[in-house]
Amino acid sequence: MFAFCSLRNDYVEGSSTNPVGYLEGIFIDEPYRCKGYAKNLLSECEKWAKSHKCIEFASDCSIDNADSILFHKRTGFNVSNKIICFIKKIK
Repeated sequence: MFAFCSLRNDYVEGSSTNPVGYLEGIFIDEPYRCKGYAKNLLSECEKWAKSHKCIEFASDCSIDNADSILFHKRTGFNVSNKIICFIKKIK
């Protein structure tokens, strides 16, 4: 299991402050899910962000990742925007 967070000084969707603590990734092995580990890791990431003068904490996930969306909603995140990203090869 792991959680990785950072400070983002560039624009963060939905934020109004700078820097913003950002949950870059969180993963809990299947047998340990729904036992509070992710919530505890998130709490530590938020404490770390507060210690770096952040008053907002953000994250993102794929639009089709139902488990991640549920986790974010259950831990107090609000949806700030929904986007679809595009890429193509150029010649």
